[in-house]
Amino acid sequence: MDPLLKVQHYSPPSETIAVIVANALPLVGVVALGWNLAALVFLYWFELGVLSFWALVKALFAGRPSEFDSYPLIAGALASKRTAIPIPFTELGIRLSTLPVLAVAVPILALVWFFAGVTTVGVIGSEIPDSDALVMVVLSAFGIFLSEGVSTLVDYFHRQGHLEHSAQTAIQGVFMRGAVIGVGGLLTATFVGLAAGSVSSDDPITAIDPTVVGLPILVGIVLVKFGFDLGSLYRDRLAAFDEASYFELGWAYDPPAHEPIEPVDNVNDRIRPTTQGRLFGGISTSNVRRHPGVLVVSGFILLVSLLFMLGRAWDIVLVLVGASLVVPMGLLTIDHGLRYGGIEYRVSDNAIVAYDRLLRTRVWRIEPWDESSLRVERGRLHGWLDTSTVVIECADRELRLPHLGS
Repeated sequence: MDPLLKVQHYSPPSETIAVIVANALPLVGVVALGWNLAALVFLYWFELGVLSFWALVKALFAGRPSEFDSYPLIAGALASKRTAIPIPFTELGIRLSTLPVLAVAVPILALVWFFAGVTTVGVIGSEIPDSDALVMVVLSAFGIFLSEGVSTLVDYFHRQGHLEHSAQTAIQGVFMRGAVIGVGGLLTATFVGLAAGSVSSDDPITAIDPTVVGLPILVGIVLVKFGFDLGSLYRDRLAAFDEASYFELGWAYDPPAHEPIEPVDNVNDRIRPTTQGRLFGGISTSNVRRHPGVLVVSGFILLVSLLFMLGRAWDIVLVLVGASLVVPMGLLTIDHGLRYGGIEYRVSDNAIVAYDRLLRTRVWRIEPWDESSLRVERGRLHGWLDTSTVVIECADRELRLPHLGS
């Protein structure tokens, strides 16, 4: 896509309007309604919550798959699925690779919002806006919610901006905003309080009196934040410049997209993992080496059991020791089932296609010229289950056909 066209796609008027609304409301409150620092801080904290909510909505319906540095346990299994949960009566869907991102993003955004509140609202102590100002702050926050919602509906959904985003890129902007509001709010309140002479150098930050901050300083705070918001809005112009230039500046990032996989013609054979291989194939030392995270889970449970051992609660210790074995085995089994449980390998004269019978989608296709080497693995578990694992090594990945019948 032409970089200039991408700029037009990513920076439509509705996004600009949303940013202007989000910064005009506090400016009107400070200039016309006489808001103090407390009212301004409360509104910015509410705004961060609003932005986090709509960022999660965008991430939920992102049209591109999430990208992981490796194929971690469970998350990697979901990321390998090329399907989405359709939303009735719409063209939207929830990609399975989005679910692990949301599982991490929701608690992290909650912590970011809490941190921002501690470092901004917490700084002003027990001082809160008066009732009239608090009502206007809440109404302003609702106005920001509506403007961000309209911008999301128009730009992200109606204009199909979600097709250009993964769950990770959809939420990355709100983390920077949280850092600006949290850290910037703390520093602003601190320096403003010291400059205004409301506290001495030995007093805690919570001793700052938010009512002593003058109009010029409050207007300056609003304008500085407005500058950060405009920089975030037009960051895609920097990305377009990055793509159009000969220098790699790091602003441009295009989430990966699933390329269509063609079916094979004239299927000669259909190979599936054995039933025992699907049920027990994940419990092997080689699988633990590929997913060492289960050892961390086991070690954490054993560490907790040591605390109960000090208290001589032997019943709980035995339960936790058992859980340190059962939980990792269960995670490995679930991961193995998600990756290979419903897979059928369709073999023809010129290609092999892995087809997910449960989700009715093709997972990968390999041509003879894609293969660099091939090997067959047989470990102790293979001997017990009377199976073999075929490993096809390619230039950029390794494809496993686990626990095939001997």
